[in-house]
Amino acid sequence: MRSASGLRVLAAPFVVPGPTGVAVRDRLKDLTDRDERVLRSVGAHLGVLASRDLKVRCADGLGHSTESWAGRKRVLTPLSSSRWAGALTKASHDQWALARRCQTAHVQGLEAGIRMLRHRLSLPIGERGSKGVPGGYRSRREWHAKSRRLATLEARRAVAVADWRAGRVRVVRGGKGLLSTRHHLADARLTEAEWRERWEAERWFLSADGESGKRYGNETIRVTPDGEVSIKVPARLAGLANAPHGRYVLSSRVRFAHRGSEWADRVETNRAVAYRIHHDPTRGRWYLTASWQIPLAPAVPLEAALAHGVIGVDTNADHLAAWRLDTHGNPIGNPRRFSYDLAGTADHRDAQVRHALSRLLNWAKTCGVVAIAVEDLDFQTEKTREKHGRKRRFRQLISGMPTAKLRARLTSMAERTGISIIAVDPAYTSRWGAGHWQKPLSGKNRKSTRHDAAAVAIGRRAQGHPIRRRTAPPPQHQSDAAGHRTGQARSGTLGREEPRPRIPGPRTRCVPPGHGAKAGDQLAHDRSGHAAEHGFWQQASIPLSL
Repeated sequence: MRSASGLRVLAAPFVVPGPTGVAVRDRLKDLTDRDERVLRSVGAHLGVLASRDLKVRCADGLGHSTESWAGRKRVLTPLSSSRWAGALTKASHDQWALARRCQTAHVQGLEAGIRMLRHRLSLPIGERGSKGVPGGYRSRREWHAKSRRLATLEARRAVAVADWRAGRVRVVRGGKGLLSTRHHLADARLTEAEWRERWEAERWFLSADGESGKRYGNETIRVTPDGEVSIKVPARLAGLANAPHGRYVLSSRVRFAHRGSEWADRVETNRAVAYRIHHDPTRGRWYLTASWQIPLAPAVPLEAALAHGVIGVDTNADHLAAWRLDTHGNPIGNPRRFSYDLAGTADHRDAQVRHALSRLLNWAKTCGVVAIAVEDLDFQTEKTREKHGRKRRFRQLISGMPTAKLRARLTSMAERTGISIIAVDPAYTSRWGAGHWQKPLSGKNRKSTRHDAAAVAIGRRAQGHPIRRRTAPPPQHQSDAAGHRTGQARSGTLGREEPRPRIPGPRTRCVPPGHGAKAGDQLAHDRSGHAAEHGFWQQASIPLSL
């Protein structure tokens, strides 16, 4: 939506709600060979049942009902147990719903691409685009290629819409990416045996939701307060049990270092805790992940969050640019940069983001600021090849920004530190920040970048201040007759940029008469007969009256 002047209508800043769940993980150490054999057997058996149930759920499509859900559970109960059957059917239903949402997003992406192609094809060849809207294609050859792509996208959209209306989804248990890696083992530097081990580990099923009121919050995978882990053995594998009631107790003990006290409080009061056992074939390790829901904390009012200033953060592909602002929107101190490297595996990227956010939060606590302002970025509709065309580097740049993951991670980490996250409209922050703040904040000893200036603009927008450094001049004339022209802090605010202090003496650099190093030297004055005067106009030493 745009205003009469053509600019986007800015959305009001808001405090991002906190997380609604917690997940902690610990490694299952000192497992015996028997423990690993039991975990592999149970995971493989339940994985086969999960694949069968997911196939039935996908075949039901939109005709799913509570009766069909109950029928699937009755089929799985003799092969596992009633609780395992509930976990399997719920996981299948959640996976179908996730695939359904992804299918909807895929259709919307195709429609956006079709609209953009139709718009650009309707323009004359070589026509330049306006602000935010691309123009026509450069040549007849490119126009022809894009017209063929339009036909391709329309055909894909027709197939996707037909699947969506029929409720037909396509799901790969284990991941589509890992499945395609099977055909490119040399590029992935994997052998067939190594790939097979990863594929089987991803298709195992060893997860169960908790239930409040049951012992330690979970009857299927139970963890006692002292860290003892036991699982319910399926009926087909009852001979593997080493404890009463068909359970198998692992020799490993877990101890959650992060939020361990919260987990212990829930377990001791028999509140629901979900568990998942996962195997990492690359490292040869087993992990246990515990997760539970937490009540949504009431959001802090925006005025209270900004009572001690704010830290504006500009998100970039390789770093976070941050600057602290006081309550009046004035930058304080020097800008900070928190770098991260998004190359490598997903675990490495996630660790890099966590490390950068940890340093940002620690700096915020040191400054005494309880609010961090970030942009409410969403590049899903902006990184398509139909809109940007040849700008491949730009598409790679915006695709590499971890906007959604970074904001979710920052919100989750800030909740423990008492720092509020404020989301602002990202419109024009980089452009206006560079135009109004980059040059004034640069000097001989500090070189401000465009990203630093954008951080200042983000912080000022969160506080409700205009990004411009000064308001419009008075209507009468260029003096201050109609009021103070500056949009900065008031004159009585401590720490603001004041005029030069009043120093006794002249305000100019010239030395008054009778002062200075050569006050008694008459030759130093500009008089007739001065030695420095040379020329035909120099007055002679003989008086003219003679």
